[in-house]
Amino acid sequence: MFDENDCAVLEVLLATKSPCWRLRGDSNALEMAAIRGLADLAIPLTTEQAQKIRSLTGVTSHVLLDVSLYGHALTLHLVGKKVDTHEWAGTASDYTDTLSVAEALSNGLASAEQVVSEVNSLVVILDKNGIVQRFNRMCEEVTGMREVEVIGKSAFELFMNPDQGRQSRTNIMQFFASRQSFEVERAINTVRGPRLFQFRNKFVHSGSGVDEEFIICSGTDITDERDAQQRLKDLASKDVLTGLMNRYAINETIESAVENAGKDESHVLGVVFLDLDNFKRVNDHFGHMNGDRLIKRVSEIVSECLPEGATLARLGGDEFLILIDPCSQAMLETLAETIIDRLRLPIRLDLIDVYTSCSIGIALYPQHGETLEALIAHADTAMYAAKEAGKHTYCVFSPDMNQKVAQYIWLDTELRTAIEEEQFVLHYQPLINLCTGRLHSVEALIRWQSRSRGLVAPSEFIRFTEESGLIVPIGRWLMREAVEQAARWHEQGLNLRVSVNVSARQLRDADIVNQLRQLVEQAGTGRTLIDIELTESCFIEDERAAIDLMRQFKQMGARILLDDFGTGYSSLSQLTRLPIDVIKLDRSFITGIDQNFQAQSLVRSVLSLARAFGFTVVAEGVETEREVQFLKDIGVDYAQGFFYAKPMAADSFEAWVVDKKKLRLIA
Repeated sequence: MFDENDCAVLEVLLATKSPCWRLRGDSNALEMAAIRGLADLAIPLTTEQAQKIRSLTGVTSHVLLDVSLYGHALTLHLVGKKVDTHEWAGTASDYTDTLSVAEALSNGLASAEQVVSEVNSLVVILDKNGIVQRFNRMCEEVTGMREVEVIGKSAFELFMNPDQGRQSRTNIMQFFASRQSFEVERAINTVRGPRLFQFRNKFVHSGSGVDEEFIICSGTDITDERDAQQRLKDLASKDVLTGLMNRYAINETIESAVENAGKDESHVLGVVFLDLDNFKRVNDHFGHMNGDRLIKRVSEIVSECLPEGATLARLGGDEFLILIDPCSQAMLETLAETIIDRLRLPIRLDLIDVYTSCSIGIALYPQHGETLEALIAHADTAMYAAKEAGKHTYCVFSPDMNQKVAQYIWLDTELRTAIEEEQFVLHYQPLINLCTGRLHSVEALIRWQSRSRGLVAPSEFIRFTEESGLIVPIGRWLMREAVEQAARWHEQGLNLRVSVNVSARQLRDADIVNQLRQLVEQAGTGRTLIDIELTESCFIEDERAAIDLMRQFKQMGARILLDDFGTGYSSLSQLTRLPIDVIKLDRSFITGIDQNFQAQSLVRSVLSLARAFGFTVVAEGVETEREVQFLKDIGVDYAQGFFYAKPMAADSFEAWVVDKKKLRLIA
């Protein structure tokens, strides 16, 4: 009936030399049909034969099966693949019908080839020597080279510099030796310039002809992702204005250096505290923009004076810290003299020459302290001694430096009297909705009405109150006064929320939440009109306890504002854990932002981060209309600063509100 020589078995039974086949997951019957989807006949398979077919994957391949068809022994060549979770299918041919087999394989492989060509990733196939064998369409678009131009050429020479090429050759040799897949990041020259790609590399055989081995590299452009990660890292560890380490980063560096120095009794390291002598005068006379330019130029000058291995950081304002490891006292004194001499020369800022100087304090490990806190405190004390000695000089710390101690004694005595006599007053600075121009809320800021010195700014006494613990009773007075003032405004129909600053020292008092609750009950407002402003330093000592108090404040209806964001203690990973509502960008981000492209990029990054976490954003220190316009354009929510109003006493603030004609502040 059948002519074996003509390979006519399949054609007679199914009217085609290449019928469709299908094997289901729940049966060992191989279904055959002229048209896909039907079943003209079924061939029983052994369990071993069925398993052989079920070993096919989603990539087109082939198997040979010896079957019996109506008593006729037949070797079938099945070309196909797994088509879903419970079915395998393809086309069948007699073993001797090589033309049909080749055609079926060609169709299947053409589909796979199209996937490789069009996939939205770089796909490059290399041999053991790094010679390009395949170069898909995405590679052509990214590099500007055509596949025909690179086939047979070295990938190391085409796309890498010599150092990268040597490293890649080593990686590929190890790859072929170990047969282990690996991932690597490589900078590749593209039509857009150098771009960073992450390559995932797999080991493959040729599959036909000579048994050759190749590496298939699939690459994804991660340049933007890595740039974003670096920007966030810089926000956490670098000073925005100068690009130097910030307080948080230098503290970690010094702690590590002290730990290492402790392993060697002869090891000496030094901390140099530098403070400009007339920075406030420059700011007041020439403006904050020129003040920032001066800070940046000073950082450059000091950097040029440093010996190899020294680390420079900006603590904030006009304060810098230098770590020298290792060192000697003579080396530190020579460095201080060099810096002071360099800063005697005028500094050119555009069209003006600015004269400045600095006072420097020096402390050495282990002579003057064996901890981070002791070294910085003693260098700071020595710096104040240098200022007392006439400025533009340096002092090495010694225990008999009591000038600062004397000042502290005066502050301690006077502030305790001020607490008893309630010599403090609150001034209020408005926060403005940038979208509507309306008054949103106010921040309460403390002032000391000293009997001997008159109105004292908080910068002159707050630091001491935190160090001495006097901030706790002062904070209680401030909280009471703010609650009572908010209640009075509420009775007058002025529904304003008042934010108060709470320090890390105050958060140690677990009863602070109950104090606020009692004050609100006594005021009779029914709900709290007080919001809580915390600085990033509040989370350094005991983050868990601080978060617990924040949640208790929020349960009362208070909002949590993160003040001075980005000034030195930032840990961006903390933001996912902190129950905050508002981020207040420090003025160092904002001053001159309409002209500072780096600051613009950083603020946009913080704004995107805030939006992702659901935070509201307030810009502090806004002073010009251009700054306001830029902040509005990028979507900052609220602004606070001298552009709108300086901090005012309560009666002056009320007059200011009336004068602004129903709070419409911006056209």
